Amino acid sequence: MKDSLVQQFLDILKREDIKSEIKSLFKPVIDFVLLEINPYIYMTVGLVFLIFVMILAILIILILLLRNKQLIQKLVSN
Repeated sequence: MKDSLVQQFLDILKREDIKSEIKSLFKPVIDFVLLEINPYIYMTVGLVFLIFVMILAILIILILLLRNKQLIQKLVSN
C-alpha cells in the first residue's frame, strides 16, 4: 500500500505539466532567497580573495627572507 502510494506520487511528479507548475510555484521564492543571499555571496567571495592575497604576500615575504640568508643570520645572532 505504502509503496504503491509513493510510486503513484512519483509518477505524478514525472509529468511535464506538474514539473512546470512546481517550477512556476517556487520561482518567486527562489528568486527572493537569492536576492537576500546575494550580498553575503559577494562578501564571501571578497573575503576569500583577500585571504588569497594575504597568503600570497606571506609566501613572497618568506621566499625573499629565505633567499637572503645573511639577513636571517643577523636577525638570529641579535
